[in-house]
Amino acid sequence: MKKWISLLLFLSFYVSPLMAQEEVELFGYFESQIMGAKIKSDFNQLYSNKLRVDIKSGFYENVTFAANFDYITYHGKTEWNVLDFLSSGITSKVSQDMESYYVIPFSDRNFLDNAYIRLTFENLDLTVGKQQISLGTGYVWNPMDVFNIKDVLDPTYEQPGHNAVRMDVPLGSIYTLTALYSPEDTWRNSAKLFRFKGRISHFDYSLIAIEKLWRFHDYTQLDTTDTAFPELPEKRRLLGASTAGELLGLGVWAEYGYNKMENSKDFHELVVGTDYTFDFQTYIMVEFYRNTLGKTDFEQYNINDWMRQFAAEQKAISRDQIYSFIQHPATDFLSMGLSSIYSISDNSLALVPTFNYSFSVNVDIMAYLNFNFGREGKVFAKNTGNGGLLRARIYF
Repeated sequence: MKKWISLLLFLSFYVSPLMAQEEVELFGYFESQIMGAKIKSDFNQLYSNKLRVDIKSGFYENVTFAANFDYITYHGKTEWNVLDFLSSGITSKVSQDMESYYVIPFSDRNFLDNAYIRLTFENLDLTVGKQQISLGTGYVWNPMDVFNIKDVLDPTYEQPGHNAVRMDVPLGSIYTLTALYSPEDTWRNSAKLFRFKGRISHFDYSLIAIEKLWRFHDYTQLDTTDTAFPELPEKRRLLGASTAGELLGLGVWAEYGYNKMENSKDFHELVVGTDYTFDFQTYIMVEFYRNTLGKTDFEQYNINDWMRQFAAEQKAISRDQIYSFIQHPATDFLSMGLSSIYSISDNSLALVPTFNYSFSVNVDIMAYLNFNFGREGKVFAKNTGNGGLLRARIYF
């Protein structure tokens, strides 16, 4: 209840006076969602409500302020034990006194997702604050993006904001240089990014260099001081490139990132994709992803691999995967589709039928089902649970 009171007070004392000025916009959406999965003999459900309030203003010609506030409540099964999804070969190696620590909780949240000021000058744009950092051309996977990891079942869902100072400098009409600094506790641990973007014929391209501290955990042991899994931060340096454009009527894109690690083994990631829309409005897409951090044999998967994927600390467990998607508008308001994610490395498959329905310009309903086909222990094994998601959203 306190978070809703806080929102009302904020809107009353801070936003309402601003709304009196024509330069201020207040908008957002309310989203209600239910997610379910069949685990063993039970069908578990997690229900959530989300209110997102967006504020945008342009008080002066060259100054823009924007902010997003998210208020989320969770209901139903709010604690999910990762061990319930894993093979007996993995769980048998976990001691009973540690089983309760492999739980992912869902707690009510009340947070500032984005809040930034953008200053526009003749020769550069400067953005300061918590902001979106979206990198790369891939649809499901982005080798160049060290800030976000997408959900392969729902890759287009919005990404969180990150604290940063960003400068974009246009170099002529087709080139742009971007420099970004995301502060941490020390200069050495802070993220630094440089990107050069340009265009050749029908193709956009970018070259990027990033240094960032990668924070992941060792899920095989507990830190006795605070009874938690110990963090293993490691410096990561990435050199990458991407391109996107049109070739023979097809949309094509590619993205590559080479990661030089401070202590671990270096690895690289590659994405290659294409899409096409037929005259009868059917849309198809295929995207291939390789991550040499992943493994080629599912018998090599361990508890660290699974936990880091569930905790969004790494993008993939298996090395090679391919994503495909086909969608067709059944009516003016309903689109139906089917996506598949196939792990080439361990020969497992997930099929995801999707449904999108628009009541009006401001009301959307989205749903998907997911069915896994694979032996126990593989990325898309049957025992990891079949399920689905239903999401209704109204914009204001």
